Amino acid sequence: MIRKTSWTGLFAAAVGIATALWVSHSQAATVEYRDLRVDVVGQGRPVLMIPGLNSAASTWTETCAALQPGVQCHIVQLPGFAGAPAVATDNFLNGMRDRLLAYVDDRKLDKPIVMGHSLGGVLALQMAAERPGRIERLVIVDSLPFLAGIRGMTPEAARGMVAGMRQQMLAGNKEQWEAGVRQGAGGMSRSPANAERIVAWGLASDRNTTAQAMSELWGEDLRPLLPKITAPTLVLGAWAAFEPMGSTLDSTKKIFETQYAGLNGARVAMSQRGYHFLMWDDADWLVGEVKGFLAFAK
Repeated sequence: MIRKTSWTGLFAAAVGIATALWVSHSQAATVEYRDLRVDVVGQGRPVLMIPGLNSAASTWTETCAALQPGVQCHIVQLPGFAGAPAVATDNFLNGMRDRLLAYVDDRKLDKPIVMGHSLGGVLALQMAAERPGRIERLVIVDSLPFLAGIRGMTPEAARGMVAGMRQQMLAGNKEQWEAGVRQGAGGMSRSPANAERIVAWGLASDRNTTAQAMSELWGEDLRPLLPKITAPTLVLGAWAAFEPMGSTLDSTKKIFETQYAGLNGARVAMSQRGYHFLMWDDADWLVGEVKGFLAFAK
């Protein structure tokens, strides 16, 4: 039994390495489109992968590899984040939503699956609400339609808060900003190495872009848009980082289910132990959930 388990593990590792190598050498290309940089990897059903606040496109690299073969990943790098050149905008989320929808049309992606993490999940929801029927399925990773709701705020209170939040983020000196980035990275991943990766991305991000996007995330309430979404939706949530503050899997799942109540047919699944970057902390579970969800759409 020990020998069998060992060989099974070695075989799985070999398959994983081979898949990653296949992805890295398979018809990969980088597309520049209206301030977006998109890495196109693989062949098959189109899957648009959007990272979160301050994050690099490489957030999704391992997930793309694990979903092969049979999908074509379009892995997005948003402007202003993780060292990517910034663009001036008074409304980051709406601007990126419109660019991403235009990219889908320009590349003639036939009803793509859209996967979004955190801020990327908000963009995925906005895209599906703006163009019902254009997107086949949504996978939302640890993202809520009304972020300020977890603090018990009303939409009016949230909108009133964000101007001060943005001003405060921009007013700090370099040391204060760096301290804030490091504090914000706490609880994002169980892996210290990945936590440092997140810090490096944050420090390389454009402060104006981060402040603008963060204020919009906290000020927006997308719940009224949810009934417009017709795409079947899988929501994957994390809770374990907040366990020291009294959160439980059940209590956090209830928050997700309540916030997504207006999205007909949305299914919420919770990671047992992963932190915010579920594609790293609970990779096998996330890929299994996604593969099962997409199998129904073939």
